[in-house]
Amino acid sequence: MAGGRMSSSSEENQRVVMDRAYANGEFIPGAEAYFPRWEARAAAFRANLGSRARLDLAYGPGARQRFDLFLPEGRPQGLALFFHGGYWMAGDRSLWSHLAAGPLARGWAVALPSYTLAPEARIAEMTAEADRALAAAAALVEGPIAVTGHSAGGHLAARLACAEAPLPAELAARLRHVVPISPLADLRPLRLTAMNDTLRLDAAEAEAESPALLPRRPGCAVTVHVGQQERPAFLWQARLLSEEWDCPWQVAPGRHHFDVIDELEEPDSPLTTALLGP
Repeated sequence: MAGGRMSSSSEENQRVVMDRAYANGEFIPGAEAYFPRWEARAAAFRANLGSRARLDLAYGPGARQRFDLFLPEGRPQGLALFFHGGYWMAGDRSLWSHLAAGPLARGWAVALPSYTLAPEARIAEMTAEADRALAAAAALVEGPIAVTGHSAGGHLAARLACAEAPLPAELAARLRHVVPISPLADLRPLRLTAMNDTLRLDAAEAEAESPALLPRRPGCAVTVHVGQQERPAFLWQARLLSEEWDCPWQVAPGRHHFDVIDELEEPDSPLTTALLGP
């Protein structure tokens, strides 16, 4: 260390450590099979749902500012939203349609938005898109709203539960429960990863977009959900959010970062129950 600055070799070593801390697929056996499996299940789910699948609805002018809405039989009990993961750099709603199965079986409508990815958009812009997606879906479905999301999507779900999220009062009053799944709640460590070459997080944005550093919205219940076999960094992120927000966290036995979301396909699973209630 010279002149109070970290040497380039020390910076590189730190980046290697942080990249490993937030790597998921490298530590999941058969990780490469999950994405084609999800794609096939999601496509089959949409096809089987027929006219109850309303696809490619716009919530803004952008190419990725679209959402799919899946309707239950009969009048919806409420609206559930799911935001996909992918470190804000990959993925879209089409991979995850089947995760609507559990809430649908409980009589809830389910919306799955896409959002503009980095480097085209910064994370603050994605947060604003999440607000708009919620408002657009809520305009089509009456009743209470429950929001969830996985990994980077868990971050977006948690951002909607922050006190300063600019939701109209009527819409905020409908937001009953938020369940961030394996969320990225403190973005500051990500500035030390190679991902930040694409995300472009600076110190100010990392702090402003970290749910764990922001107050929770009054009256909005939050439960943090994470897999027992996840990387230590994700267990830390989940626990941190639960401690900062004084809300419960639940650890799914035997689940890792890719299969922790599977419980959303089941109407009575601990994850679906946390989202919608017993």
